[in-house]
Parts: sequence; C-alpha cells; structure tokens
Amino acid sequence: MSEQIKKGSLGGILSACNIITEGDITAALELQGRTGVRLGEALITLGIVTQEDIDWALSNQLDLPYIRLKADMIDPEAVSLVPAGIARKFNLIPLIKAGGELNIAVSDPLNSAAIAAVEQVSGCRVNISVALIREIREMIETCYGSSEQEQLGFDSSAFSDTVLEVINSDLSGGKLLGYLLVFIMQNRLSSLSLQPGGETVTVSGRRGGISRPVGSLAVTYYPDLTHKIRKSVGSSAHGEPSSSGVLTFSYRSHPVTFRVDAMAGYGGEYITIRPHLSTSVPDRLSGLSLPAGQEADFIRLSRRQQGITFFASRNTAERDRFIDLMLEEIDTTGKNVIILGEGAGKMSKRFSRVILPRDETERASTIMNALDHAPDILVVEDATGGMPFTAACRAAMRGKLVLAGLEIRGTSNVLRQLLLYQQQHYFLPFFVNGLVSFKGIQLLCPECRATYLPPPEEMAAMKLAEAPEAFFRSSGCHCCHHSGFSSRKFLTDVLVFDDEFLQVFEQSRDAAAIENYLKRAGYHGLEEEGLRLLMAGEVSPEEYIASVVL
Repeated sequence: MSEQIKKGSLGGILSACNIITEGDITAALELQGRTGVRLGEALITLGIVTQEDIDWALSNQLDLPYIRLKADMIDPEAVSLVPAGIARKFNLIPLIKAGGELNIAVSDPLNSAAIAAVEQVSGCRVNISVALIREIREMIETCYGSSEQEQLGFDSSAFSDTVLEVINSDLSGGKLLGYLLVFIMQNRLSSLSLQPGGETVTVSGRRGGISRPVGSLAVTYYPDLTHKIRKSVGSSAHGEPSSSGVLTFSYRSHPVTFRVDAMAGYGGEYITIRPHLSTSVPDRLSGLSLPAGQEADFIRLSRRQQGITFFASRNTAERDRFIDLMLEEIDTTGKNVIILGEGAGKMSKRFSRVILPRDETERASTIMNALDHAPDILVVEDATGGMPFTAACRAAMRGKLVLAGLEIRGTSNVLRQLLLYQQQHYFLPFFVNGLVSFKGIQLLCPECRATYLPPPEEMAAMKLAEAPEAFFRSSGCHCCHHSGFSSRKFLTDVLVFDDEFLQVFEQSRDAAAIENYLKRAGYHGLEEEGLRLLMAGEVSPEEYIASVVL
C-alpha cells in the first residue's frame, strides 16, 4: 500500500476494497490541499466515489455499525426524546432507548455538536450508527411528520410579509441568502454581516462606516445556512478559525460577485458579505500602472541580495501575487529559492514549495528548519504573529533574502506593528529592505453614477480637509451588471527602508511620526491616491471609507 494511503484510514479502507486507486487518492489530496475539504468530500466532488461509499468506509474506520434504515427499526419512545428540530438540523434519527443509553443513526459520525445536542435534550448517553442521509431524512418525515409547518425563523422590517413567508419556508436558508444579496445591491451596502449571539443571529448592514440592524435569525437552522454559504464559495471545511472566498450570484440574468469572510464563533460562524470585483494581479510590474516613483522603489527592492521585504494585505491570494511580481523582477538565476506556503510562486517561475503550518510555533520552526537547506531566497507566505515574524527576520539576519507576507491591512497598521515589534526586540530594523502594502478599491460605473449629498455621519467618517464639488454613488445598471461598479484597482504603497528612513523609524514612538516624515518628504501613498479618486468622483464615499479610512 502506498505511503500516502495509510492502513486503517478512510483512503486505506476504500483502497483495500478496490473502490479507489492510488491515482484517485493523489487527485483527492491535491483538491484537499487547494480547498481544505475533507478527503471524503474531495473524492465525492471528483466523482470517484458516492456518499454511500464514504459512509460505509467511515463507519469501518471508526468501528461503528453501518445500517440500512427501516421503519420497524425505530422505537417511538426513542423518537419522543429528541425534538424534530434537532433531528432535522443534524440529520439524525433516534433508534432505541435501553436504560440510560440512546442509540441513534447519523449521517456524519464526526459531528460532535449533534451528539452533544442529543445528550443534552434526552439526558441519555448516546451510541451512534452510520446511515445514509437520504434514508435518515425519509425516517424523519415518517416519524416526525412533514416539515412544511416549520419556519426558518428570520424576522425583519426591511422585507414585506410576503417575502418573509417565502424566506422562512426554505429551511436550508437558500432563499434568505438570495434576498440578502439583493438587499446589499439595492441598498448599496459596503457589507452585510451575520453575527451569532445567544438565541439569535443578528443581521447587520453597513454603509458609510455606520452599521444598522437589518433583522434577526433563529439559531436553529443557522448551521445549514453557513454550510450553504461555505459550499457556495467552494469551502466545506469545518473548524477553521477563519476562511474567505468568492460567491457569484445571478441578478437579472447577470453574474454579480461577492466576497465572503467567515470566523469561527461560540454561537456559530460570524460571516461578512461584501460586493466584490475580482481583479487579477498582472503578470508583470508594469501592468500595475504604479506612479513612476513607486515603480522605481519596487524595482529597487528587487535588487536587494539579502534582508527582508514585507508584503501586507488581508487578501492572501492577492498578497501572494504581489510576492510573485517581486520574484519576477528578481534575478533568480543560479539561486536556491524555497517557497514556504501554497500560494506564492505561480507565475512564469516555478520553485520548490514546502508546507507552512497554521500553528505559529510550528510555522516559526518550519522557517528556521528551511535554513538548513541553504536557500538564497526564502519566501514566507504568512509571517504574521510574533514567533513567525521573528523567525523570518532571523533568516534575513543570516544573509538570506526573505519575502514575507503579513496579514495586516493598511500601511499605518503595518508601521504600528513594526514599531511594537521593535520595542519588544523582535527584530533589528536595519535588516528590513522595505514594505509593499496595498488595498483593493472599487470604481463607480460611469453610466449609472449620480450625485448625492452624504449624511453627516459619512462626512464625519471621511475626515476631509476639503470636500469635492460633488459626491457620487451608483444605483446599478445593465452596463455594470447591476453591481454599481466598473472595475477594481489596487491602491499601493512601496516604502524603501533607506538609511534616512531607518533613522526616523528608530527614533519614532508611533506611526503618526513616521507618516508625518513621509509627507514632508513628498511621499504619495495609497491614502492620497484614494483621496484623488474620491475628489474625481470615481469612488463613492462608502467605498472610500471602507477601503481607505478604515
């Protein structure tokens, strides 16, 4: 048996029964590495196995009974111990109660929340068997009756009673998701968030830097909604601290794209959805159309032979592409280049790639271990956090050229973090080559943009020394597929840590002092470019606040 198919594992059981081949496992592992889904989900997605195959193999792997459900296997007394809402929510059916134990059949034996919920409501210790989800749902309908009378539990004054009836009749949350996406567009929201807490999930919309409640959702079916959202953005992974992706929605026969960010919370996932125009980073530096000074500084950084250059953005994929732009400019001939992470190094040049763990301690250890392989250039996809940051800086202090990603948004925030790390003696500033920081900003559609007067709270949030002649926002039209935006571009900062800048950095107590120095030196950063776009009417106040001010 191949080393990648371990005996007793899900793949090992399927392979031993000649259901899958080693090639199938390789393909599934590649998909798993790209998307974070479970191995079984990857095999199903690729069409290699069915859900029934996975259920059977999983029951073998966990040494659990695998059963085919029939009505005469189910004791009404056991059914009475578990409410219909929990059975439907977790796709499970009670089978029989014996003493203080309750036997149930589940579709996902790894769902610990389901087991805990049944133990809490029944007061019994739970034993599980694995069954087909199709058969479980059939038994739920037989034992509990039709679910037509159950409601999703969404309440909002922003929607009519007729729309609320349609939304609440769909327990999967699909109708709710669709109406919320339309609501974002029609009300020109910069974002909409689903915020779990206690017995309800608060739905909150944000515009102009101000958040307002949109409605509330009962928690009963919230896991189904979050699963649907994860599936829509191409991620089915459970238990990750955070994740993000892009969701495409058809509105009036036109595709509209949204960015979805999720964080694990105590009451469920905290999800934020915002309009998004995907912008691919160009293959060459010239495609960014940077001001001449910034492009010269970028090239100047690419000529460094050692030291560390930071790339800062909350968007991991775009951050990786900016690192790739630097690799394209660097002369890598005869150099040993090692990529720590999955995303960087995917343009015209290809290099060796090493897995970068999520855990900070393990990540720092991986960075230091990479030095044993004598790299000339070391790319660290994510050096965020004290220990990975320090390890990346130590690599630079040992004469390596290090390109390190930081999951920090905005130049001011990066400078603030670097100052803090300097005060904590995490690094020596004179080993830093410079910083590349960028944000995406969406440009208004010129066909449907119109003037408007921002409310006082938006004016206050923009903090303008001088207002433009007019402010603009858009309503959406066929030219922009009703998104209100024409395109998305990058606002970019490129800072070179030369001798003069290093002296200012070491003497500064806060980021404001450094920014004041840059202004006096005539530096034009991303905030100034964002202000120029606002003054020219190319971006809305809401977009300016979300992308530049915050």
